[in-house]
Amino acid sequence: METAALVAPVTALEFLQDTLLLTGEGPVLTVYSLHPQPKACSSMPVLQQHRIHGIRHRVRSDVSPKSSYTDNCRESRGLSSLPEPNYYDLAVFGGKAVRRVRLHLNVSALVPVQLEIQSPVVQLQDWVLDVRWLCKDKESLLCVAVAHNGALLLDISSGRVLAQRSCLEGCLLYSALLVVHKSWEDTVLVGGTVFNQLILWKPGGKESNNKASVERRLLGHTGVIFSISYLQEKGWLASASDDRSVRMWSVGVLGGSGGNCGGLNPTCIRVLFGHQARVFSVCLSSRRLFSAGEDGACLIWNWAGVGTVLRSLKGHRAGGIRALAVSAGRNDAGRWVATGGADGGVRLWKDEENKEEDTGTKTITDLEFSGQGMPKVVCVVEGKAHNTNWRQCSILVCTDQGIVYHYVDGYWELVWQGSPEFQSYCVMETVCVRVKDSTSKANICAVGSLSGDLNVFHVDYPQHGIVLQAGAGKIHSLTWQKGDDYLYLLASGAEGRVYRWCIEVRLNEIGTLDFNVKICPPFVLPTCAKRWLTAAVRLHPKPKGTLWVCGDRRGSLLLFLEDEDETNKSMQESKKAHKNDRTMKERSEGHNGLMLSPVNCLFGVHGKQGVTSICEYQGLLYSTGRDGCVRVFRVHYTPDVKLEGSGKGNLQLDVLRVQRACKGMEWLERVLFIQPTSYADNGVTKEFESENMIYESMTERLEDQEEGLKQENKRTEARFVIFGFHANQFVVWDPVRQERQLEVPCGGGHRSWSFWPIHSRVWSGYGALVYIKQGSVLSSEPPLKSPSWSGSAARNEGWNLREGIHGRGIGCVCRLGSIWVQKDSTANIIGISGSDGVQIEGQWEIIVTGGEDTSLTVLAVHPNSGTVTVLSVITDHISSVRTITALTHQDSQSLSALVISASGRAQLQCYRLWVGWDKQRLPPVCQVVQVASHRLDEHWERRRNRHKMVKMDPETRYMSMAVVDHNSDAVLVALACSDGAVRLFSVSEQKRQIDLLWETFYHQRCVLSVATCSLQDGKGNRCVLLFSAATDGKIAVWDLTHTASALFYGPPSGASTPPTPCLTIAAHQSGVNSLGVWAETQGHQDGSCLVTVPSGGDDGQLTVSTIRLEYGGRTGGFTQDQPQTHLSLQLISQLTIPLAHAAPLTALKLLKPGLIVTTSCDQRVCLWELCSTTINHRGVLCSHVADAAGLAVWQEEMVMVENRRKKTRSEADMGVVDGRTESKTFLETTEWEAEALGYKDQKVASAENTNNSIETIEQEKDRGNEMQTDDQAGDEPVTESAMRLFCEKKEERKLTGWVLVCGQGFQLLRIRNADNDEGAYIHERRNTE
Repeated sequence: METAALVAPVTALEFLQDTLLLTGEGPVLTVYSLHPQPKACSSMPVLQQHRIHGIRHRVRSDVSPKSSYTDNCRESRGLSSLPEPNYYDLAVFGGKAVRRVRLHLNVSALVPVQLEIQSPVVQLQDWVLDVRWLCKDKESLLCVAVAHNGALLLDISSGRVLAQRSCLEGCLLYSALLVVHKSWEDTVLVGGTVFNQLILWKPGGKESNNKASVERRLLGHTGVIFSISYLQEKGWLASASDDRSVRMWSVGVLGGSGGNCGGLNPTCIRVLFGHQARVFSVCLSSRRLFSAGEDGACLIWNWAGVGTVLRSLKGHRAGGIRALAVSAGRNDAGRWVATGGADGGVRLWKDEENKEEDTGTKTITDLEFSGQGMPKVVCVVEGKAHNTNWRQCSILVCTDQGIVYHYVDGYWELVWQGSPEFQSYCVMETVCVRVKDSTSKANICAVGSLSGDLNVFHVDYPQHGIVLQAGAGKIHSLTWQKGDDYLYLLASGAEGRVYRWCIEVRLNEIGTLDFNVKICPPFVLPTCAKRWLTAAVRLHPKPKGTLWVCGDRRGSLLLFLEDEDETNKSMQESKKAHKNDRTMKERSEGHNGLMLSPVNCLFGVHGKQGVTSICEYQGLLYSTGRDGCVRVFRVHYTPDVKLEGSGKGNLQLDVLRVQRACKGMEWLERVLFIQPTSYADNGVTKEFESENMIYESMTERLEDQEEGLKQENKRTEARFVIFGFHANQFVVWDPVRQERQLEVPCGGGHRSWSFWPIHSRVWSGYGALVYIKQGSVLSSEPPLKSPSWSGSAARNEGWNLREGIHGRGIGCVCRLGSIWVQKDSTANIIGISGSDGVQIEGQWEIIVTGGEDTSLTVLAVHPNSGTVTVLSVITDHISSVRTITALTHQDSQSLSALVISASGRAQLQCYRLWVGWDKQRLPPVCQVVQVASHRLDEHWERRRNRHKMVKMDPETRYMSMAVVDHNSDAVLVALACSDGAVRLFSVSEQKRQIDLLWETFYHQRCVLSVATCSLQDGKGNRCVLLFSAATDGKIAVWDLTHTASALFYGPPSGASTPPTPCLTIAAHQSGVNSLGVWAETQGHQDGSCLVTVPSGGDDGQLTVSTIRLEYGGRTGGFTQDQPQTHLSLQLISQLTIPLAHAAPLTALKLLKPGLIVTTSCDQRVCLWELCSTTINHRGVLCSHVADAAGLAVWQEEMVMVENRRKKTRSEADMGVVDGRTESKTFLETTEWEAEALGYKDQKVASAENTNNSIETIEQEKDRGNEMQTDDQAGDEPVTESAMRLFCEKKEERKLTGWVLVCGQGFQLLRIRNADNDEGAYIHERRNTE
């Protein structure tokens, strides 16, 4: 077994001269080049089974410290004079191991850096906490600090310990820092003890004994100390602790000649509290202090003042930051800051010390409104320039006196004053539009009154305005929509009528702006209590007309269909009647009484508080509401169903997915989309082509991409952030990273507010909020000053060098299938080594993982390069996701899967996933559709005042899940529950519902695992078995043939009654954590089958039980009239390996029948062969994934020579993949051998297991037919030519097994062909015996 891909916590980071970044992830050392843009250059496994915890470099004495890698690259442009390549010697340590690695810095563009192993792994007797090279040392000597408060002098080349000394205070250290100089005698060790103290002592002292006394002791922390940093130029020491604090100490000069231990009375000069959890890392620089902790934040402190937080860097998912590094910062460009997270991600920021920083929480600026009246409505107006930034924008305010003021250059100017109808109440909206036949922009403002009057005017030329009439009552809301050549204005008036105008802005003959207004038929909203419009979006014209999707105050989504022919005819009549008339007071009767009603309505889908926004992006619609949800939906057209009286096809709104914001964030306003500017390559993303990315140009580039995607009808969900209010703060929430991007303490969302960029759909990482509070106009950014984020989107978000997966443990994993990418299909080229780059083509494995962070993550894994890319993150679960299963349909370049996930608190979620290849992007793309959800305690959630009641029943956790049977209408799913029940559910995608069929409490204990098996003998008898195991170590076998027949033939009598177990097996002394099942036939005449059940338990034992199954009663199988047969089950053998693992066996899978894969908390992945009387240990690999909890195994398709085999098996059309048991059937790997030997029609082996294999329904029927055929073909002799063909096909057979183990990260392992061939041979021999 060998590692193909690894995602583990990043535990070590180190910079080299601001040009290279070294990272340690598990045992893998990776080198990133930072110039001209960050990218991975080289990687190598270094420490075998140990995890890298530190990297220390030493510069060669003959290399000038002024030279650098980038300087040499600049000098090497002339090929005639190439400088000698430099190199660094690296000491890489972790666990109890140290190794020397050499990093070569070559000037070649193809190979910029290269890693070379210089010594074997040196195994020590104690845990290594810190390693330092001796300065000016010609040899390979290292000072090493170990966990039991000791230090040693190590010759890394020979592995010999030259000197060793321990401290007189023999305690454990959680952290250590070595301050070295020229020799071992000058070394000083600073250790953080288990007693929350910092102690200083000299390992190279002159004491006669082997113990050194403590020279200094620093007291103050109330928790253990995880990290220590020393700033020599100031004589300051910094420590990070479990007590959530960072302390700075004035200790004086440490080290130097003679090993100085600083002043006699070291004092604490700063105590910094800013983290919400434990602080893991700290680093001191000349003007800053950097700290990172379990809360996932890296804080930059200004230690020169009072110790305030200048900036908070967030980019990792849950689990915290495990490693921190800060570059030296030799020039004015600033320092690099790198963080490595528990999610396996690596992020890079630029810290510019000469620029003002911010913490993400905005400082509020009062704009000092001086107009007449009290401000009621505020809007942000974009500037006229092509590239608009915050400084070029202005602010409009409408007061209760009906006066509109303009904030320009720090002063308030009167723009427009309305009639008395606009006093005491008004609504206002603005829009920025291009003037027709011109390159300039115009800011248009619309103001509505209590009596239905509506004024539309240009902000700079308010005298050239028009007056419209929206009925006779109050105008509740105004909405602008941009069309291709026109502006659309919607005014929600009385009686649920939405008046609409199509407005064209153009220059007239004298050079002033002119409005050409056309009246459109009004919309009529459904009758309800809150009957006014709150959001609307116009879709691109369809062949049948123009579609409008609207949202109202009642929380409903409405679909309107506008006939373009009728509308254009009415517009022409309106244009003739009102030609050259700037005052158009027109009621709905002026449109010949034509009003449009919704053709489809999702009533109250956003609750009773209303819809706040609707937008369209890349073919999908996104709506937000005050129910705390973002809904992704589409307009579905069914031409076969007709609407009454319309003659049109049935148009309906189809909700695909519901995305919730963070807990407590119920008031959502809208979404902004994140531009897809990064492409993953081995965890590296290319982001931010320029640090000074201009917002407007970025928007235009995105719009061009968007139009191209629309033309290709690419309906893939985009990544977005959510705007809304959380308590008294305005918050920008990232649902993927699960973190706040921005927060402004504005006081709540009930006030009038406006956000810049207001008319864009792109989130660039920054923005400004303007709002009204207590009669004042306030802003989160000063309008006349350059904001702190001006031109620094990359500074705020950083570079994502490696993408994080799950911040906490991964509890389950399920492989959906693979997608093949042809070489000529790769549209984007990514550089792995050198500037030319290479193409990533071939196979992408599609994986779904469920974690303790309550999320599901869809991943694309490229085994050849190790690339791991997040396709989608689903956050609908409210507890840890424990098990996943899927039904998959796929072809070579696309995949569709019905994914069912189960979690704690008795929650089931079902999704439809489409994964395909988008030629515009790399890697694959994914679209998620939410099908259904189910909770056992849904009735409790609907109760009023439940906070005043006591819930008597404990909440159930779903532990394991398996697919029992499925057809086109429904899927039967069995679940193991913590309350001692085995439950059977029916999942219907067509009805979009999940129903509980029955439950049984036979086990009376927590049920840990379930598995299923479907088999059929040669006489046509078919049965479905369910295996369940509990904490008492027993396995129960259930006959679900009766229940499965109800799915295909209708409900027979008693199908909903829970059955009783047919057999109970005592397999373990304690809980059974995992099960696997496969079946095989003994012969055609016997009519019996052998079912093999391997299991792993908390006792660390591997047990393989063999059951004989015989059919009794009816012999013709079940039909609609004869639904059931009688089964006889008998345990015939049981094999055990008592100490298969040194810890509880947590997961077990079948790579194929006869070859078992197991894993445990001991971080070992083992392969086992099942022979006739024994279980043989095939191999073991020490995994780099801690707390292993789940496995997924599969085999690649066979690679056959085309001219030797004309017909190959097609890929599965509809398969079953279980997150707990999945593998290829043995039949698929051996049937071609039978064909070669002449046994074409005879079945070699039967291995049908819907829980473990991927196979089609048609294949299942064909298998049944094969069982019922006679065996005359088996009498044919095996000819010499048949044997030759068999040998040829054995040479062509190329099978590769894959094992994916998950826990604190995941690791993909490759099993070569030789292992599989031997396992197949042993299993065939067992069948013969």
